[in-house]
Amino acid sequence: MTHHATPHAGSASPPAGSPAGKVFPSADAALHGLVADNQTLAVGGFGLCGIPEALIAALRDSGVTGLTAISNNAGVDGFGLGQLLATRQIRKMISSYVGENKEFERQYLGGELELEFNPQGTLAERLRAGGAGIPAFFTATGYGTIVAEGKETREFAGKHYVMETALVADVALVKAWKADRAGNLVFRKTARNFNPACAMAGKACVAEVEVLVEVGDIDPDQVHLPGIYVDRIVVNATPEKRIEQRTVREGGK
Repeated sequence: MTHHATPHAGSASPPAGSPAGKVFPSADAALHGLVADNQTLAVGGFGLCGIPEALIAALRDSGVTGLTAISNNAGVDGFGLGQLLATRQIRKMISSYVGENKEFERQYLGGELELEFNPQGTLAERLRAGGAGIPAFFTATGYGTIVAEGKETREFAGKHYVMETALVADVALVKAWKADRAGNLVFRKTARNFNPACAMAGKACVAEVEVLVEVGDIDPDQVHLPGIYVDRIVVNATPEKRIEQRTVREGGK
């Protein structure tokens, strides 16, 4: 594919001109002309909570390869980003927690998958910095460990810090609970962890939502992410919402 992502910066992806132009009829349509081989993608979610399930499946079906995926984790075997690992569409992961995915482990240990490990808070801040136009920052997290190898360090007020660079993605794929047609988003619970930062770090952003309402139906004080960051919207009213590790009390009490 030779398509290139379009920076959001307030300009909606085609068709443009009105908020209604951001809504696409399917996940496949929402990714058409936007994703391409060898891109960097920021994918929201925390474990299997708040992941853009339909968009990930559509990305798998698009056949694009050589992807670098920025995501807290890589889903599980056969679900979430785990689907793209199974099809070998991901070349590199920039992530924090990878403990639930055996295929991830196998590919990494076999030298088939590149991995850039990040402390979880550092990953979140790298995404936030990318969306804010801040090229780098210093953090004490990771100083003196393997994650600081090869990075600039500096001392401030007697304490040592390591410099981390911002993350910017060609395309962000995020999951929200509710959107209006202008792309203003409302997240629920844990889904608010990485999704807003991923959306802001993407040059283009596609949001998968469960509920779509008209402009004006969301109280401005309830908007978690302004629509200026969102280029395309697709409705998935009944996501699977698979549970990563189901734990119940013994005896059901």
